[in-house]
Amino acid sequence: MQGRSRVLALLLALAATGAAAEGYPERPVRFIVPFPSGGGTDAFARLIGAKLTELWGQQVIIDNRGGAQGNIGTALAARATPDGYTILLAHQGALAINPHLYSHPGFDPLLDFAAVSRGTGQAMVLVANPAVQAATLKELVQLARMTPGQLTFASAASTQQLAGELFKLATGTDLLHVPYKGAGTAVVDVLGGDVSLMFASPISIVQHVHTGRLRALAVFGPRRNDALPGTPTAAEAGYPGLGDLIEWYGVAVPAGTSQYTVSTLNAALVRVLSAPDVVERMHAVGQDAAPSTADEFAALIRADYERWGKIVKAAHVKVH
Repeated sequence: MQGRSRVLALLLALAATGAAAEGYPERPVRFIVPFPSGGGTDAFARLIGAKLTELWGQQVIIDNRGGAQGNIGTALAARATPDGYTILLAHQGALAINPHLYSHPGFDPLLDFAAVSRGTGQAMVLVANPAVQAATLKELVQLARMTPGQLTFASAASTQQLAGELFKLATGTDLLHVPYKGAGTAVVDVLGGDVSLMFASPISIVQHVHTGRLRALAVFGPRRNDALPGTPTAAEAGYPGLGDLIEWYGVAVPAGTSQYTVSTLNAALVRVLSAPDVVERMHAVGQDAAPSTADEFAALIRADYERWGKIVKAAHVKVH
Protein backbone atom coordinates (compact mmCIF):
# COMPACT_ATOMS: atom_id res chain seq x y z
CA MET A 1 0.00 0.00 0.00
CA GLN A 2 2.84 2.36 0.82
CA GLY A 3 4.33 1.86 -2.66
CA ARG A 4 0.97 2.55 -4.28
CA SER A 5 0.63 5.71 -2.23
CA ARG A 6 3.99 6.95 -3.47
CA VAL A 7 3.04 6.23 -7.09
CA LEU A 8 -0.30 8.00 -6.62
CA ALA A 9 1.42 11.01 -5.06
CA LEU A 10 3.89 11.15 -7.97
CA LEU A 11 1.08 10.98 -10.52
CA LEU A 12 -0.83 13.73 -8.74
CA ALA A 13 2.30 15.92 -8.67
CA LEU A 14 2.89 15.38 -12.37
CA ALA A 15 -0.73 16.17 -13.12
CA ALA A 16 -0.50 19.38 -11.12
CA THR A 17 2.70 20.37 -12.95
CA GLY A 18 1.05 19.74 -16.29
CA ALA A 19 -2.01 21.75 -15.33
CA ALA A 20 0.19 24.66 -14.24
CA ALA A 21 2.20 24.49 -17.47
CA GLU A 22 -0.96 24.54 -19.57
CA GLY A 23 -1.91 27.85 -17.98
CA TYR A 24 1.36 29.50 -19.02
CA PRO A 25 1.88 32.36 -18.58
CA GLU A 26 -0.03 32.99 -15.36
CA ARG A 27 2.10 35.91 -14.16
CA PRO A 28 4.46 38.54 -15.61
CA VAL A 29 7.37 37.38 -17.75
CA ARG A 30 10.83 38.93 -17.49
CA PHE A 31 12.50 39.58 -20.86
CA ILE A 32 16.25 40.03 -20.33
CA VAL A 33 17.92 42.21 -22.95
CA PRO A 34 21.71 41.92 -22.51
CA PHE A 35 22.36 45.47 -23.74
CA PRO A 36 21.43 48.97 -22.51
CA SER A 37 18.34 50.77 -23.74
CA GLY A 38 18.49 52.86 -26.87
CA GLY A 39 19.78 50.33 -29.41
CA GLY A 40 18.35 47.85 -31.88
CA THR A 41 18.05 45.01 -29.38
CA ASP A 42 16.08 47.18 -26.97
CA ALA A 43 13.74 48.47 -29.70
CA PHE A 44 13.08 44.94 -30.93
CA ALA A 45 12.45 43.60 -27.43
CA ARG A 46 10.05 46.41 -26.53
CA LEU A 47 8.02 45.92 -29.70
CA ILE A 48 7.80 42.16 -29.22
CA GLY A 49 7.26 42.48 -25.47
CA ALA A 50 4.32 44.84 -25.97
CA LYS A 51 2.72 42.49 -28.48
CA LEU A 52 3.19 39.47 -26.21
CA THR A 53 1.61 41.45 -23.37
CA GLU A 54 -1.44 42.08 -25.56
CA LEU A 55 -1.60 38.45 -26.64
CA TRP A 56 -1.22 36.91 -23.18
CA GLY A 57 -2.86 39.47 -20.95
CA GLN A 58 0.27 39.21 -18.79
CA GLN A 59 2.94 41.91 -18.53
CA VAL A 60 6.25 41.30 -20.29
CA ILE A 61 8.85 43.30 -18.36
CA ILE A 62 11.95 44.42 -20.27
CA ASP A 63 15.05 44.03 -18.11
CA ASN A 64 18.11 45.69 -19.69
CA ARG A 65 21.31 44.13 -18.32
CA GLY A 66 24.15 45.52 -20.42
CA GLY A 67 27.85 44.88 -20.05
CA ALA A 68 30.72 42.82 -21.52
CA GLN A 69 29.18 42.86 -25.01
CA GLY A 70 26.10 41.01 -23.83
CA ASN A 71 27.79 38.51 -21.51
CA ILE A 72 26.36 39.84 -18.24
CA GLY A 73 22.70 39.67 -19.20
CA THR A 74 23.11 36.41 -21.10
CA ALA A 75 24.82 34.76 -18.12
CA LEU A 76 22.05 36.03 -15.85
CA ALA A 77 19.45 34.36 -18.05
CA ALA A 78 21.44 31.11 -18.09
CA ARG A 79 21.14 30.93 -14.28
CA ALA A 80 17.41 31.73 -14.17
CA THR A 81 14.81 29.17 -13.13
CA PRO A 82 13.78 27.22 -16.27
CA ASP A 83 10.05 27.84 -15.90
CA GLY A 84 9.38 30.17 -18.84
CA TYR A 85 9.10 33.28 -16.70
CA THR A 86 12.56 34.50 -17.68
CA ILE A 87 13.24 34.72 -21.39
CA LEU A 88 16.36 36.06 -23.12
CA LEU A 89 16.90 38.21 -26.15
CA ALA A 90 19.35 35.85 -27.79
CA HIS A 91 21.90 37.95 -29.63
CA GLN A 92 24.24 36.58 -32.27
CA GLY A 93 27.25 38.33 -30.81
CA ALA A 94 26.68 37.03 -27.29
CA LEU A 95 25.90 33.44 -28.26
CA ALA A 96 27.98 32.84 -31.39
CA ILE A 97 31.00 35.13 -30.98
CA ASN A 98 31.62 36.00 -27.32
CA PRO A 99 32.48 32.45 -26.24
CA HIS A 100 35.42 32.62 -28.68
CA LEU A 101 36.47 36.12 -27.61
CA TYR A 102 36.22 35.76 -23.83
CA SER A 103 37.99 33.13 -21.75
CA HIS A 104 35.08 33.03 -19.28
CA PRO A 105 31.88 34.53 -20.75
CA GLY A 106 29.80 33.03 -17.93
CA PHE A 107 27.71 30.62 -20.01
CA ASP A 108 27.88 27.88 -22.63
CA PRO A 109 25.67 28.87 -25.57
CA LEU A 110 25.18 25.28 -26.71
CA LEU A 111 24.38 23.77 -23.30
CA ASP A 112 22.83 26.48 -21.12
CA PHE A 113 19.93 27.53 -23.35
CA ALA A 114 16.97 26.16 -25.24
CA ALA A 115 16.31 28.00 -28.48
CA VAL A 116 12.75 29.27 -28.97
CA SER A 117 12.67 31.25 -32.24
CA ARG A 118 14.74 33.54 -34.37
CA GLY A 119 13.23 37.01 -34.39
CA THR A 120 15.03 39.01 -37.03
CA GLY A 121 18.08 38.91 -39.23
CA GLN A 122 19.61 41.86 -41.05
CA ALA A 123 22.88 42.79 -42.68
CA MET A 124 25.02 45.33 -40.89
CA VAL A 125 25.53 48.77 -42.40
CA LEU A 126 28.73 50.79 -42.41
CA VAL A 127 28.00 54.43 -41.64
CA ALA A 128 30.31 57.43 -41.39
CA ASN A 129 30.11 60.87 -39.89
CA PRO A 130 29.67 63.29 -42.82
CA ALA A 131 32.97 64.94 -41.89
CA VAL A 132 34.79 61.80 -43.07
CA GLN A 133 36.05 62.61 -46.57
CA ALA A 134 34.66 59.49 -48.24
CA ALA A 135 31.40 59.20 -50.16
CA THR A 136 31.86 55.55 -51.19
CA LEU A 137 33.37 52.41 -49.75
CA LYS A 138 36.33 52.57 -52.14
CA GLU A 139 37.01 56.17 -51.14
CA LEU A 140 36.92 55.13 -47.48
CA VAL A 141 39.45 52.36 -48.13
CA GLN A 142 41.73 54.80 -49.92
CA LEU A 143 41.43 57.31 -47.06
CA ALA A 144 42.11 54.63 -44.46
CA ARG A 145 45.22 53.47 -46.29
CA MET A 146 46.51 57.04 -46.44
CA THR A 147 45.86 57.64 -42.73
CA PRO A 148 46.56 54.33 -40.94
CA GLY A 149 45.23 54.19 -37.38
CA GLN A 150 43.53 57.58 -37.57
CA LEU A 151 40.01 56.54 -38.52
CA THR A 152 38.03 55.08 -35.63
CA PHE A 153 35.07 52.72 -35.59
CA ALA A 154 32.53 52.18 -32.83
CA SER A 155 30.98 48.90 -31.79
CA ALA A 156 28.38 48.03 -29.17
CA ALA A 157 28.54 44.25 -29.60
CA SER A 158 31.04 41.66 -30.71
CA THR A 159 29.29 41.17 -34.07
CA GLN A 160 30.08 44.78 -34.95
CA GLN A 161 33.60 44.51 -33.60
CA LEU A 162 34.27 41.43 -35.75
CA ALA A 163 32.75 43.19 -38.76
CA GLY A 164 35.37 45.89 -38.31
CA GLU A 165 38.15 43.34 -37.98
CA LEU A 166 36.99 41.53 -41.13
CA PHE A 167 36.84 44.85 -42.95
CA LYS A 168 40.44 45.56 -41.96
CA LEU A 169 41.56 42.13 -43.15
CA ALA A 170 39.67 42.35 -46.44
CA THR A 171 40.86 45.87 -47.29
CA GLY A 172 44.34 45.94 -45.79
CA THR A 173 43.51 48.94 -43.64
CA ASP A 174 44.19 49.93 -40.05
CA LEU A 175 41.21 51.30 -38.10
CA LEU A 176 41.10 52.00 -34.38
CA HIS A 177 38.35 50.15 -32.51
CA VAL A 178 36.34 52.08 -29.88
CA PRO A 179 34.05 49.79 -27.83
CA TYR A 180 30.78 50.94 -26.24
CA LYS A 181 28.36 49.33 -23.79
CA GLY A 182 25.35 50.09 -25.98
CA ALA A 183 24.44 51.19 -29.48
CA GLY A 184 22.71 54.35 -28.26
CA THR A 185 25.85 55.97 -26.89
CA ALA A 186 27.94 54.68 -29.79
CA VAL A 187 25.65 56.30 -32.35
CA VAL A 188 25.65 59.57 -30.39
CA ASP A 189 29.44 59.73 -30.57
CA VAL A 190 29.49 58.97 -34.31
CA LEU A 191 26.88 61.69 -34.83
CA GLY A 192 29.02 64.09 -32.83
CA GLY A 193 32.17 63.25 -34.76
CA ASP A 194 34.02 61.80 -31.77
CA VAL A 195 34.20 58.50 -33.71
CA SER A 196 34.51 58.25 -37.50
CA LEU A 197 32.59 55.10 -38.39
CA MET A 198 30.26 52.42 -37.11
CA PHE A 199 29.34 48.97 -38.30
CA ALA A 200 25.74 49.14 -37.13
CA SER A 201 22.42 47.38 -37.00
CA PRO A 202 20.08 49.22 -39.39
CA ILE A 203 17.54 50.07 -36.70
CA SER A 204 20.15 52.18 -34.88
CA ILE A 205 21.06 54.37 -37.82
CA VAL A 206 18.32 54.45 -40.50
CA GLN A 207 16.66 57.63 -39.19
CA HIS A 208 20.02 59.44 -39.03
CA VAL A 209 20.91 58.44 -42.59
CA HIS A 210 17.55 59.75 -43.78
CA THR A 211 18.17 63.13 -42.11
CA GLY A 212 21.72 63.34 -43.47
CA ARG A 213 23.40 63.24 -40.08
CA LEU A 214 25.13 59.98 -41.04
CA ARG A 215 26.35 58.71 -44.41
CA ALA A 216 25.67 55.04 -45.23
CA LEU A 217 28.51 53.58 -47.29
CA ALA A 218 27.62 49.90 -47.67
CA VAL A 219 25.27 47.12 -46.64
CA PHE A 220 27.12 43.93 -45.70
CA GLY A 221 24.56 41.47 -47.03
CA PRO A 222 23.45 39.78 -50.25
CA ARG A 223 20.90 42.50 -51.08
CA ARG A 224 20.23 46.17 -50.37
CA ASN A 225 18.23 47.13 -47.31
CA ASP A 226 14.76 48.36 -48.31
CA ALA A 227 14.96 51.13 -45.71
CA LEU A 228 18.21 52.34 -47.35
CA PRO A 229 17.59 51.70 -51.06
CA GLY A 230 20.34 54.04 -52.20
CA THR A 231 23.07 52.28 -50.24
CA PRO A 232 24.96 49.63 -52.25
CA THR A 233 25.90 46.22 -50.97
CA ALA A 234 29.57 45.56 -50.25
CA ALA A 235 29.68 43.37 -53.37
CA GLU A 236 28.27 46.19 -55.50
CA ALA A 237 30.89 48.48 -53.99
CA GLY A 238 33.66 46.10 -55.04
CA TYR A 239 34.14 43.97 -51.93
CA PRO A 240 32.20 40.70 -52.34
CA GLY A 241 34.05 39.07 -49.46
CA LEU A 242 32.14 41.32 -47.04
CA GLY A 243 28.70 40.31 -48.26
CA ASP A 244 27.61 37.97 -45.49
CA LEU A 245 27.70 39.86 -42.18
CA ILE A 246 24.19 39.15 -40.93
CA GLU A 247 23.24 40.00 -37.36
CA TRP A 248 20.28 38.17 -35.83
CA TYR A 249 18.20 38.46 -32.68
CA GLY A 250 15.94 35.78 -31.27
CA VAL A 251 14.51 34.40 -28.06
CA ALA A 252 15.92 31.64 -25.88
CA VAL A 253 15.17 30.27 -22.42
CA PRO A 254 17.29 28.51 -19.79
CA ALA A 255 18.07 24.87 -20.53
CA GLY A 256 15.64 22.55 -18.78
CA THR A 257 12.56 24.60 -19.66
CA SER A 258 9.73 22.20 -20.52
CA GLN A 259 9.01 21.39 -24.14
CA TYR A 260 5.44 22.55 -23.62
CA THR A 261 6.62 25.99 -22.53
CA VAL A 262 9.11 26.26 -25.41
CA SER A 263 6.37 25.29 -27.88
CA THR A 264 3.94 27.79 -26.34
CA LEU A 265 6.52 30.57 -26.54
CA ASN A 266 7.41 29.66 -30.11
CA ALA A 267 3.78 29.76 -31.21
CA ALA A 268 3.29 33.16 -29.58
CA LEU A 269 6.46 34.62 -31.15
CA VAL A 270 5.64 33.30 -34.61
CA ARG A 271 2.16 34.81 -34.32
CA VAL A 272 3.49 38.19 -33.17
CA LEU A 273 6.31 38.34 -35.72
CA SER A 274 3.91 37.43 -38.53
CA ALA A 275 1.43 40.19 -37.68
CA PRO A 276 1.28 42.72 -40.56
CA ASP A 277 1.73 45.76 -38.29
CA VAL A 278 4.83 44.24 -36.67
CA VAL A 279 6.31 43.29 -40.05
CA GLU A 280 5.66 46.82 -41.33
CA ARG A 281 7.14 48.55 -38.27
CA MET A 282 10.27 46.43 -38.40
CA HIS A 283 10.61 46.86 -42.16
CA ALA A 284 10.48 50.64 -41.84
CA VAL A 285 13.60 50.67 -39.66
CA GLY A 286 15.55 48.16 -41.73
CA GLN A 287 14.75 44.94 -39.89
CA ASP A 288 13.24 41.79 -41.36
CA ALA A 289 10.89 39.71 -39.21
CA ALA A 290 12.19 36.16 -39.46
CA PRO A 291 10.41 33.74 -37.09
CA SER A 292 11.46 30.10 -37.12
CA THR A 293 10.91 26.80 -35.41
CA ALA A 294 12.88 26.13 -32.24
CA ASP A 295 14.95 23.48 -34.03
CA GLU A 296 15.79 25.85 -36.89
CA PHE A 297 16.96 28.52 -34.45
CA ALA A 298 19.05 25.99 -32.50
CA ALA A 299 20.71 24.90 -35.74
CA LEU A 300 21.44 28.54 -36.65
CA ILE A 301 23.05 29.20 -33.26
CA ARG A 302 25.27 26.13 -33.62
CA ALA A 303 26.24 26.91 -37.23
CA ASP A 304 27.11 30.54 -36.45
CA TYR A 305 29.00 29.48 -33.32
CA GLU A 306 31.24 27.30 -35.48
CA ARG A 307 31.55 29.85 -38.29
CA TRP A 308 32.46 32.81 -36.08
CA GLY A 309 34.86 30.69 -34.07
CA LYS A 310 36.94 30.25 -37.22
CA ILE A 311 36.72 33.96 -38.00
CA VAL A 312 37.83 34.99 -34.50
CA LYS A 313 40.79 32.64 -34.75
CA ALA A 314 41.77 34.01 -38.18
CA ALA A 315 41.47 37.61 -36.99
CA HIS A 316 43.54 36.93 -33.83
CA VAL A 317 41.04 38.81 -31.65
CA LYS A 318 40.75 37.97 -27.98
CA VAL A 319 39.23 39.66 -24.90
CA HIS A 320 40.40 38.37 -21.52
